[in-house]
Amino acid sequence: MPNPKNINLKRYDDGTPSVMRKATVYTELHFYRKSDVLVQLTKMFCERFLPKYGDRTVDQMVQAARSVKQNIAEGFTDGQTSFETEIKLLGIAKGSNQELLEDYHDYLKQHGLNDWSKAEPLRQRYDKLLTYCRTHNDLADYERYFVQWTDEEMANTAISLCHMVDKAMTSFMEKRDREFVEEGGVRERMTAARLDRRGTQKQIIAQQEQEITDLKARIASLEREIAVLRGGGEAGVTESSGETRDSRNSRETRDSRNSSNSGETSKSGETKK
Repeated sequence: MPNPKNINLKRYDDGTPSVMRKATVYTELHFYRKSDVLVQLTKMFCERFLPKYGDRTVDQMVQAARSVKQNIAEGFTDGQTSFETEIKLLGIAKGSNQELLEDYHDYLKQHGLNDWSKAEPLRQRYDKLLTYCRTHNDLADYERYFVQWTDEEMANTAISLCHMVDKAMTSFMEKRDREFVEEGGVRERMTAARLDRRGTQKQIIAQQEQEITDLKARIASLEREIAVLRGGGEAGVTESSGETRDSRNSRETRDSRNSSNSGETSKSGETKK
């Protein structure tokens, strides 16, 4: 029986369907890798440009950056068994990313620094920054600049990365939303797996029954062939035995005649003497 939602079930090596969804290798996703950059960039930004004590912004920014990365990782891990949990945690990550974005915007405003996306004279520089951020996703691509950039440069880089993470996560969550509507959650997958398993078992049973029927027909055919072969053999033996008896009777008759003739000859000789 086909499953009701045409769910694409993962299968084990023996063909058994699984309710587990295929694991997403989140470490290869661009927005996860960019979120890792944001964690380290934010830590260095806070260390270099924010007070070490007495400013709660440091903890808030670092925790917001960590929340993006950690909730992405947890969401995809838990998502193997639960669409709902994955979407929920990705939503939390998206919210934390927005919080971090606001913190960087606030820093620029409070310190009278330029938001390059809104400063026309800096448009060319902003475009170069966007190009770099779009094509570079790993910490190694940014880390060497952490001690060189000014606070304005670091903040604008972080803002660009936040926008890219947000856009990518939004697209990904829309895709997941469609999958959830089409396939449902773990309960639907459990139902589909059970139905699929039952259908497979029925197919196996039907195949075995057909094989049994074919074997019975083959056995019956072989038994008939054996019976025919056995019948021909007995007839031959009987015919052979009949020929033996006839030969024996002929020999006995000839022997009897020869014996009688010998006796008569002997008597005739005696009479002549």
